[in-house]
Amino acid sequence: MFRIGPYTIDSQVVLAPMAGVTDRPFRQLCRRLGAGLVVSEMVTSDTRLWHSRKSALRLDHSGEAEPRAVQIAGADPAMMAQAARLNAERGAQIIDINMGCPAKKVCNKAAGSALLRDEPLVRAILAAVVDAVEIPVTLKIRTGWSPQMRNGVTIARIAEDSGIAALAVHGRTRADRYQGMAEYDTIAEICARVSIPVIANGDIDSPEKARQVLDHTAASAVMVGRAAQGRPWLLREIDHYLRHGKKRPAPEPTEVLEILTHHLQALYAFYGEYMGVRIARKHVGWYLQQHPNAAGFRKHFNQLETSSDQVAAVTALLADSVAA
Repeated sequence: MFRIGPYTIDSQVVLAPMAGVTDRPFRQLCRRLGAGLVVSEMVTSDTRLWHSRKSALRLDHSGEAEPRAVQIAGADPAMMAQAARLNAERGAQIIDINMGCPAKKVCNKAAGSALLRDEPLVRAILAAVVDAVEIPVTLKIRTGWSPQMRNGVTIARIAEDSGIAALAVHGRTRADRYQGMAEYDTIAEICARVSIPVIANGDIDSPEKARQVLDHTAASAVMVGRAAQGRPWLLREIDHYLRHGKKRPAPEPTEVLEILTHHLQALYAFYGEYMGVRIARKHVGWYLQQHPNAAGFRKHFNQLETSSDQVAAVTALLADSVAA
């Protein structure tokens, strides 16, 4: 349990914002399955681009559990401040600033983790956003720009001085992207140097790993990203282990089928039939990665054009497991 501004987060498990993954259906599912906090997909601070269908969907938080956290990205302090204000007006209760994304299309615009090279600009952006809104502002960073410029501790001190309410730190530099193993020593040093809550992120893929990372870093919580794709129940397994010190059994096949079909129906309802069917394909691929017939089934599934055919196919594939 930890606090972000006025909000008590009652689980030490946070879902990482992931572009193209953590849409509203997935966020709602993960909250139901044990995440204490979920954060929206990254939204550009360029409000001129908000009129697209993609941005409209990313800005839709209706029906979500509180607190509603929205992540924004950009490199211009005034634009970031305006984006924060507009999101707050639309119902955001926490603004999260992205300075952790290593994607080239983000860094090429000097946003995301590219900002870590420019500490004065980091300070200017954080001050502008914090001053712009009455709600808590959080920050997502990496440990630095590169192994030679691992300045995460300095950035964390700037964040605390600027009024940032909580900090998520991915245990890699921008240059590392997602290669190699995450390191937690820098996160531990950050935790020792600031008094705001720190959320440890990177390679947390099991309850035991979450416990080890919390013990090593003294972080307030862990943030789970890629490991939750196709395995959202991992969040409640981690939550249970952190609370009770013992493992929760994996879900039975009947529950996996229920979770998956519920997720599919939420995708169809949110995106509509045409887009929902297409977006469902990657999620089903993740859910069924470990299934013995995954490769052949994925090829068949990706050719299906209707929601009813998709649900029928998934149900038929998993029927044998459920019967067993």
